[in-house]
Order: sequence, then structure tokens, then C-alpha cells
Amino acid sequence: MTENFKHKSTNIVWHESRVSRKFRQEIFAQQGTTLWFTGLSGSGKSTLAFTLEHKLIEAKFKSYVLDGDNIRHGLNNNLGFTDADREENIRRVGEVSKLFADAGLIVLSSFISPFKKDRQLVRKIHADAGLNFVEIYIDTPLAICEERDPKQLYAKARRGEIPNFTGISSPYEEPDDAEIIIPVSNTPEQSSQQILEYLKLHQIIKH
Repeated sequence: MTENFKHKSTNIVWHESRVSRKFRQEIFAQQGTTLWFTGLSGSGKSTLAFTLEHKLIEAKFKSYVLDGDNIRHGLNNNLGFTDADREENIRRVGEVSKLFADAGLIVLSSFISPFKKDRQLVRKIHADAGLNFVEIYIDTPLAICEERDPKQLYAKARRGEIPNFTGISSPYEEPDDAEIIIPVSNTPEQSSQQILEYLKLHQIIKH
């Protein structure tokens, strides 16, 4: 963590809920879990996350999407795109995701999260809390993301109008140990079904 974002709170005590995690799991028929979608801009992360959320809600599971752009409208609207700000962006989202998962929800966190160390930190945050963390890598090559370019971000980055843009002027570090890899050939429907099968296999959802 950078110098600016060190823990500054003192004289604080964690208060335990009177509702146990086991009881939440029994009532919700699911395990609180963070599904972490990572990949380049334009790779299809948000499309897949919202497709899966719809399927989960339709099947009566408790689920919610945390989307990179949406989070920067509020919680992280004071952060830019320097390496330090990206680190803090992911740390905050990791902590919020942990709270959602602890509440018994299946949270779908869709963030480029380009640096391995930041994703590893979020994984550790969940592991330390005894919560499920599933990394989902959307393996869409840069050339295809640029071809799609739905927000015209790559075009602007190529013209030098957007500094520190992942894949152009800032690196993206592919995951080494993602639980699920989504190939570019998959449709959102196929990919969401792939993830649902994983959730069933690992008993994260119960029916």
C-alpha cells in the first residue's frame, strides 16, 4: 500500500453480528462469495457480470454487481488512474466485496484490476476472512478489445488523450491462478453457464 493510504484509524473495535455466517448460508441457500472479473477494457467483463447477475436473481439467489465505472461515480470518485490510485481503487473494492460476501451475497466485481499484486491482495482479504474468492479472467486479446472499443477509449489512448491506459500506456498482468478462464470465443450466455456450473460444483449455490 502506498504511503498516502496507510491505515490511519485508531481506537476502533470490530463488532460481530448476532447473525452467524452459517445461518445466512442456510437461509439464503448460497455461500457468500466474491466473483472477481478481470480483463482488459472492452473484454466483456461487465456484459458477462450483468448477464450472470440476471440469471442468479432469476433463480432466486442474492447477487449484486460492483462495476468499475459505477464505483468511480461515487465511492472512488476521488481516485484517478495512476498506479497508486489504481491500487487504492482495487483495495477499497476488495474490502467492499468482502462485506457483501460476508453478508451472504454473491458479489460480482468487474474491474480491469491490471496488477497481479492488487488482485492477490483482494484474494488475501477474503482468505483472511474465511470467504470464497473466485477469480475469473476474461481472456480477450488486446486487438479484439481495440476493434470493439465501445467507448472509443483505445482510440483516444492511441492519440495520447488518455494517459496510463491499460494495454496501451500501462500494462495488464494476466492472472497465473484464475479459477475460471473465459475464452473470447464464448458468448455471454455460454460464459455465464460455465460460471454457474462452477458455482454448483463447489456448492456455492445450493439448487
